[in-house]
Amino acid sequence: MPKIFTYRGKSVEQLKQMSIEEFSRLLTSRDRRAIKRGLTLPQKKLLEDIKKNPSDFHKTHVREMIILPQMIGSKIGVYTGKDWVQLNVTADMMGFRLGDFAPVNKRVKHSSPGVGATRGSKHIPLK
Repeated sequence: MPKIFTYRGKSVEQLKQMSIEEFSRLLTSRDRRAIKRGLTLPQKKLLEDIKKNPSDFHKTHVREMIILPQMIGSKIGVYTGKDWVQLNVTADMMGFRLGDFAPVNKRVKHSSPGVGATRGSKHIPLK
């Protein structure tokens, strides 16, 4: 028997039928407050575009947008300042922000020092 995904005791179908205010009651206090204060114009525009064409690819700069049940199944491109990171929104992403899945900093990879990097590397053997 496959496990059915639930978010705080509600199935995905129940969550999709809820309004944004009802869904906000299930979120953390920070996210509840952000939704209570209202969505910004770019956030509203992104949500409307997703509702119109859920199968299309939507590019956005709105990294602070909270992932809502209406966004499940959509493809969103989140800008990192350099690249667009493609997200396929799934049910387990609900309650997080878009920016949580598009890191802006890459991991630093250090290699061996180059010639002239240290005092010891000045000595080059003749043999």
